[in-house]
Amino acid sequence: MREQHVALAGSERPALAGAARLRNAPAEAPVSVTISLRGKVAEPERIPDERRADAEKTKAVLERYGLTVDEVRLEPGSIVASGPVTAMNAAFRTDLGIYRSAEQGEFRGREGELQIPAELAGVVTGVFGLDQRRVARRAAVRGSGSRGSLTPDDLEKLYSFPPGHGHGQKIGVAEFGGGYFDDDLQAFCAGHGRPAPQVDVVSLGFAPPRSLEELRQLPPQEQQEAAGATPEVMMDVQIIAGLCPEATISVYFSLFDQKGWMDLLDRTIEDRPVALSVSWGLPEDHPDWSQTARDEIDKRLAGAADRGITVCVASGDDGNGDQIPDGHSHVDFPSSSQHVLSVGGTMIDLAGREVAWWEAPGRRTRMGGGSSGGGVSTLFERPQWQQSVQVDSLNPGSIKGRIVPDVAALAGSPFYDLTLVGRPAPNGGTSASAPLWAALIARINATLPVAKQQRFLTPLLYRNGSNGRPLGQAACRDIATGHSNNSHPPAVGYPVKAGFDAVTGWGVPDGNALLKGLQ
Repeated sequence: MREQHVALAGSERPALAGAARLRNAPAEAPVSVTISLRGKVAEPERIPDERRADAEKTKAVLERYGLTVDEVRLEPGSIVASGPVTAMNAAFRTDLGIYRSAEQGEFRGREGELQIPAELAGVVTGVFGLDQRRVARRAAVRGSGSRGSLTPDDLEKLYSFPPGHGHGQKIGVAEFGGGYFDDDLQAFCAGHGRPAPQVDVVSLGFAPPRSLEELRQLPPQEQQEAAGATPEVMMDVQIIAGLCPEATISVYFSLFDQKGWMDLLDRTIEDRPVALSVSWGLPEDHPDWSQTARDEIDKRLAGAADRGITVCVASGDDGNGDQIPDGHSHVDFPSSSQHVLSVGGTMIDLAGREVAWWEAPGRRTRMGGGSSGGGVSTLFERPQWQQSVQVDSLNPGSIKGRIVPDVAALAGSPFYDLTLVGRPAPNGGTSASAPLWAALIARINATLPVAKQQRFLTPLLYRNGSNGRPLGQAACRDIATGHSNNSHPPAVGYPVKAGFDAVTGWGVPDGNALLKGLQ
């Protein structure tokens, strides 16, 4: 007798635009999924009895379908299970296939809504990993030369970093592809007279190539993807290493699908770094996000914030259009979550002024370009702590949504001085702004009194200090000039103005002032 199933709300996924289904997924091919359970992220010493019961019940049902439970993560409420395609199809009433797109090549995917066994209704809130379509896109641009790019010394001076090297701090870096070349980190640190920090490479379903030789041994499609992402990985690590050489840096390599996000954030919650740098995302309303994925990622970001982890997320490099040319304004997720620090971008103009980043046409193209992502969310309500600032949505009839970014840092010219395969490789984008803020947070945390350490920074920036001014205003240098972030004419962008705006937020950091305000 066939068991009864019920629809899993929010699991609907449309066909991927530009992809074609080639064939059914091989019946015995292995599949690994991460299943999310109801409830908030729990403290490890206070796991609710309901969570334990839900995990046991779910495990029993999955095993009945021939699936193996590989891991139970009670703190975030996740279960990792594996089994063949046939068992997954039966357990979740789906039809897994092999698809092909120009961007991603061949991948396993699905369409439509998932169903779960009826007895798990209200217990299981999401199933991730069946569909391997990409939901992580880098926010980054490339520099064209090393001349004039900013060194760690330059960045410390520009943003008034407080003394110290991040001693004893843990910083996480989120990566969804690419390789990690330790020789380049050693060369970078030696070239700038900095000790090399401890870097732990954490593989979460994806093992990165550790040298150019290893990268060249990958299959052609994987080699191309790794070669494209490795410069960005090394940029993240080198920016943090140059500013926090005495910190421990954990580089989390995960898959770029929805399951990859769950696994990476679960591990971050477990490790509890003071900051996590994330330079990946997609427009919050992109059809490749399922509603359950957004909800479950946001739940884990809330759990991280509750533990004092400031997740620094790039706001995007494609202005207010965010690569969707439909005449509306869009913001990136997870940058639009209220549980992160959203980081926009600046550049230094020919007159030596730091201004909002905008290079024609305001979005990335093969010929260059880009601008600071920012705007007003259409999905996430404006949090209470952000009610004191006013930015109206450019989307008629939209909600009073979360405003991004919160802050900014260098993204455009003259870029960051970096090393790749032994040679100068300047780079930038809001992908670079995010790790800079993660490094600053760690530097400050190392010098704060114990009672003031490990606090989620973002709401504090909007809170008035003893001088009656918001901390963001007192501890950031306002960026009041520059081009609006329009990127897909005829749609207009958000303006750059004095005070808080939706292009650079409160502005760029004054590290010493921020330290003083947090003491």
